[in-house]
Amino acid sequence: MRKLFDVAILAGGLATRLHPLTESLPKSLINIKGEPFISHQLRLLQKKGAQRIVICTGFLHTMLSDFIGNGKKMGLDISYSHDGEKRLGTAGALKKALPLLSDNFFVLYGDSYLPCDYASVQANFMNSQKSALMTVFHNQGQWDKSNVEFQDGEIFVYDKAQQTARMQYIDYGLGVFQKKAFDHIIAEQPYDLALLYQNMLAQKQLAAYEMSERFYEIGSFAGIAELEWHLKCFR
Repeated sequence: MRKLFDVAILAGGLATRLHPLTESLPKSLINIKGEPFISHQLRLLQKKGAQRIVICTGFLHTMLSDFIGNGKKMGLDISYSHDGEKRLGTAGALKKALPLLSDNFFVLYGDSYLPCDYASVQANFMNSQKSALMTVFHNQGQWDKSNVEFQDGEIFVYDKAQQTARMQYIDYGLGVFQKKAFDHIIAEQPYDLALLYQNMLAQKQLAAYEMSERFYEIGSFAGIAELEWHLKCFR
């Protein structure tokens, strides 16, 4: 199995859609089929070939690090990058975590469960010779609002705020970046990952890779139910 790039997990959000469940509990620690979600997510990543993981934390960060530790029990090397007093946003958090990451690295969200072929995504990124890659899925508005115009292997528009009828694909939730994609972001300042993707697209530095298997997430109560069903049927 080819060694995967480092993986950055964005786990610093407030998870307001899941209140009151997440008022005193990080979303990553929500119980899913008898154990915290992060255990399912890390086990999947390890199975897919991940070795080094950096978790970007924010709200109630010590609860998360106290539970996970250094990852050795799961065969992983896990470290942490904490926002600090000011919330940095998704790309701002990644900017702060760069010293802990390899020159090329995966990014996924702390509420995403993505049973896909990470090695194929990595190979496609390396072949693209671009600074970033977005994975997309032919969603057709089924599991969330589609936000990508994609055709013949190329992204034409990505916009989470203004959807159009031509958007039949969705950002799958797994990205790959070179560190230099973050050069223009000011350290310790808030910045959103969606804006970084749009900048990469404008610079013709955003590759795309279409996924065939749907994504799962725990960002909503409906998503939690769907993931529990998936784990029950396919584990």
